[in-house]
Amino acid sequence: MQLHLKCILIAGLYAASCNNSNNNSNDSTTSSSATTTAEAGVATSNGSTFRKEGTLAFIAKSGADTLRKIDIQLAQTDEQRADGLMYRKSMSDDQGMLFIFPDLEERSFWMKNTYISLDIIYIDDNFEIVSIQKYATPLSEEGLPSFKKAKYVLEVNGGFCDKYHIAYGDKITFQKG
Repeated sequence: MQLHLKCILIAGLYAASCNNSNNNSNDSTTSSSATTTAEAGVATSNGSTFRKEGTLAFIAKSGADTLRKIDIQLAQTDEQRADGLMYRKSMSDDQGMLFIFPDLEERSFWMKNTYISLDIIYIDDNFEIVSIQKYATPLSEEGLPSFKKAKYVLEVNGGFCDKYHIAYGDKITFQKG
C-alpha cells in the first residue's frame, strides 16, 4: 500500500514538473485556445504520458475545408510503433498518435493491451485516407487491416471519424514540433 502511495506521489511530482517546464514553450497554433494538461506532457491515469510532438489537420476531399485539427504524438521507431497507445486509459478528442512507417504497404493493427476504443485511420504516401477501422474493440487481438497500402496510420478516439465527418478520400497534413 505504501509503495502505491509513493508511486502516486512521484507521478504527481513528475506531472507538476512537466507542467512547469513546458508552460513557456507551448505552441500557440494548437486546435484549442486553452492549454491542456496533455500539451504539457502530464501523465495520464495509467502513468503513460501524451507528448505533443506535432499537429495534424484533416482536409476535406474537396480541399476547401479543414475538418478538424489535433495534437499528435509520433510513433516513428519500431519500439514506439509496437507500444502505440497500449495501456492508456484515456485520450482527449484533440489528441492522436501518428505512426510513420518507412515504406508503403498494407498494414494491420490490433487492440491488444489497448484499453480505449479507437478509430484507426490508414493513410497513403499522398496523405490521402485509404481506409478507416472505426470503433476498434478494446483489448481485441483481431487484426484490423488497411485493405490498401498505407505509409501512415493515425489512431484517434473511437467515434472521432463519425463525430467530425472524417472519411475515405479526405487528406491529412501534419507538422512535427
